[in-house]
Amino acid sequence: MEKREQLYEGKAKKVFLTDDPECYIVSYKDDATAFNGLKKGTIVGKGVINNKMSNLLMQKLEKEANIPTHFVEELSDRETVVKKVSIVPLEVIIRNIAAGSFSKNYGVEEGVVFEQPTIEFSYKNDDLGDPLINDYHALALKLATEEEIETIKKYAFAVNDYMKAYWKERGVILVDFKLEFGRLSDGTIVLADEISPDTCRFWDAETKEKLDKDRFRRDLGGVEDAYAEIMGRLS
Repeated sequence: MEKREQLYEGKAKKVFLTDDPECYIVSYKDDATAFNGLKKGTIVGKGVINNKMSNLLMQKLEKEANIPTHFVEELSDRETVVKKVSIVPLEVIIRNIAAGSFSKNYGVEEGVVFEQPTIEFSYKNDDLGDPLINDYHALALKLATEEEIETIKKYAFAVNDYMKAYWKERGVILVDFKLEFGRLSDGTIVLADEISPDTCRFWDAETKEKLDKDRFRRDLGGVEDAYAEIMGRLS
């Protein structure tokens, strides 16, 4: 597949057009940001880890959980062919344990385990700071249809069920994670973006050590080692 001009560059990835109008090439960067871009840095090797982890997990979700994704083919350590999608401007957050903004916003001690997972939507808009919204806001803003929102919820909880069990077998607690979804040219909703230590909170099941981007956000050190450790537990 031929890579053509760059279409877009985000905080963590570049997207390129290809000779196939229905496919893009995504290239993962080592750049790291937090707090809506206020904190910037570099995590050496993160692009390779995020690319490979996302691709492996998306393939497993397709085959073992029947969740459609944008994945097509891994080209190299940093580059992957994905289906062309129009991203639904909703960040979908599934939480199993209180942490991060949930603990801060609602005064809940980090580490409190929920009786059942929660779901949150954020309006994907950097200028507005990605505000929390509900289904009714999403409909009013015409971000998605009611049917699309229900499909997204169904897929998000299914991803959680699969990933919780998958990581538990590898001695990792899946605390929470962010997903993004896109529409194919025929309107089909598919899982897009990435699944990585950038978008998930992973804790070691025994030590509760953080194995994700929180080490960067909170200046905990050992960021590259944490990414390498969580990558090493994939299979």
